[in-house]
This record gives sequence, C-alpha cells and structure tokens, in this order.
Amino acid sequence: MTVCLVVVAGIDIARGNRSIAFLKDILIDPAINLPLVSVVVPARNEEKKIRLALESLLRLEYAEIEFIVLNDRSTDLTSEILKEMAAEEPRLQVSNITELPAGWLGKNYALHRGAERAKGELLLFTDADVVMESSTISRAVNYLRANQLDHLAVMPRVRMPSLALRLFCSTFGIFFSAFIKPWKAKDPKSAEFIGIGAFNLIRREVYQAVGGHQAIAMRPDDDVKLGKLLKKRGYRQEMVVGLELVTVEWYSSIRELIDGLMKNFFAGLDYNVPISVASGLAVLYFNVWPFAAIFLLSGKARFLSLCAAVVLILFIADANHLYGLPLWYAVAHPLSALLFVYILWKSMLVTLWTGGIKWRGTHYPLALLRSNRV
Repeated sequence: MTVCLVVVAGIDIARGNRSIAFLKDILIDPAINLPLVSVVVPARNEEKKIRLALESLLRLEYAEIEFIVLNDRSTDLTSEILKEMAAEEPRLQVSNITELPAGWLGKNYALHRGAERAKGELLLFTDADVVMESSTISRAVNYLRANQLDHLAVMPRVRMPSLALRLFCSTFGIFFSAFIKPWKAKDPKSAEFIGIGAFNLIRREVYQAVGGHQAIAMRPDDDVKLGKLLKKRGYRQEMVVGLELVTVEWYSSIRELIDGLMKNFFAGLDYNVPISVASGLAVLYFNVWPFAAIFLLSGKARFLSLCAAVVLILFIADANHLYGLPLWYAVAHPLSALLFVYILWKSMLVTLWTGGIKWRGTHYPLALLRSNRV
C-alpha cells in the first residue's frame, strides 16, 4: 500500500513539475504594451543583503518602473544604507515606518503601505534579500500579459551556504510540491492556489478588489494566502520557475532555518493541532519509516519497504535534476524529513506555549493570528 501511494504521489509531482514554464524561456515581445510596475520591498534589519538586492533591482531593463522600499522599524544599519542609496539614486523611494498599528504583522503592514503609495498598474511584491537578473520583470510582464493573468508568482533559486541546508532545501521542495501543487494554480477548475514572497506580480485592480494585505494583516504566510484570496475570487494565476533569473539566500544556518520556518509551519495549517500532529505523522510514515523498516522488519515487509524507499529516492532525484540540484541529495531525504517534522511540531508547541509567535522582535498573540482566517 505504501509503495502504491508513493508511486502515485511521485508521478503526480513529476508530471506537474514538467508542466511548469521556465521564466528564462519567455521571449520579450516588443509589441506588448508594458505598463508601469511598482516594485514594493519591505525591509527590517536587512543590512547584510539589502544593498545587493536593491542594486539588482535598479539594473532591471524595464522602462516604466518605480521602486518603493519600506524601512520597517529597523534597528541595524538598514536605515543608513537606504538613506545613502536613495541619495545616489532618485528612483528609489524610501518610506520609514516607526510604529506598528494594532492588528498588523510588521511585514504585512509594510507591504500594505507600499501598495498604497504605488502608482503602477502592476504591483511586484518582493523581499529585501532577492536578487534579480536584468530581464526578469520584462519576461514576467510579457508572460502575464500574453496569458491574460492577474497574478504571476515566480519560484526563485534558493542559495544555501552549507550542505545541510541544501539537503533540506531538496526535501522542502518535495513537500512544497506535494502540499501546494503549484502547477494546478493555473487551472480555473482547481481549488489549488499559489503565492511566493520572493516574486508576487499582481494587477493592482485585483489586489484592491480582494482587500489587499489588509485582508491578511495577521498572516505570517501572507504570500501564499494572498494567492488564495485571488484564486477564491476567480482571478487567473500561475507560477513559473525563475531559477536562472531570481535568487534568494534563504537562511544562513540550521538555527536560522528553524527559527525562520517556525512562524510559518503551524500557520500554514491554520493553527490546527490535530491536523499538525497528523501531518507530522504522515511525513514520518511515508518519508522516514520505509528507510527504518529496511533494518527493523524482515521478509516481505522488508522487501516492500525497500521498494518504497527506492521509489521515493528516484522521484526526489528526478525533481532535483529538474531544478538543478545534485541527484544524490535524495539519499538524505529521510534525515531532512525528520528535521521538517521537528520544525513543524516545535512550531506548534512553542506557539501554544507562548500564546503566539515572535517574528523579527515582535510578539503576535495567537488569538489574533487565529482570527485572520482566509
């Protein structure tokens, strides 16, 4: 039974991944009218990465563009860097946020403020650590216009400084595909949706129609939930792969990875304890147990567990090949799956124990987080 389920899920992911377009293959059609794009960048304590990110944005080959950076109560050198860059580059509009209103997460409020200030027909929400190749927005806008989309999300290349982080990234990608099924977001008949914080390009009109970030003011998974709002209202969306064009250094250490993902995992399951426990057990059963059972069982049961483990590795290796990761990363999948479950359950327990989440130095009460259902 386990083998059959792994095969079915693996085939679904393999076929789905192959149906996703790559942004690098999108041709720039000079006949397509290119509207004004407002690039909105929230930044809180990003002194290490923001200069490189903004320099890449300023090199974008797109005529009708404005850059809006929201300095969200930074306590490091981010303010000084932004002041210096804005003095050198007049296209860079910097707005300083000094207080966070009640009922808002910091990043979401910054994005909301940026969208209010934006003048563009298209809004691009991105992060302060995202680096883009110069043709990125031109290709994205061409694809959005040619396919009559309201929302285009772009999957970035994730750079990790250590092998352990890169191994986890391989496993995270598999779980992301299995849970989100991003290839189905473009199907109007499917309930699946997509949103990616590194690159969410949205028509301003539909952003306002769904309530913008005010409708998801207390969602730490704001990027995905914004996509859900759009899909529920019947707007057209799609995800493309931007590995060669959009890059982000996700986390710099395992500790940072754990701390960073804890705010999202329990939230992604709507702070539901039974579902969170069951999801963790399902991950263990399908992604860890087949490997352990090879050594713990015997006879036919051992053989079937071996088959399940081999099939799982083959499908993960296939996904790694498609997205430019070494095939052999797949063999570390059970260990990365253990780390995944650890983060999920720790996210649940810490959130319940402390009565909320702590994100970028601010504590947000669980009652308010739970009340913002989408």
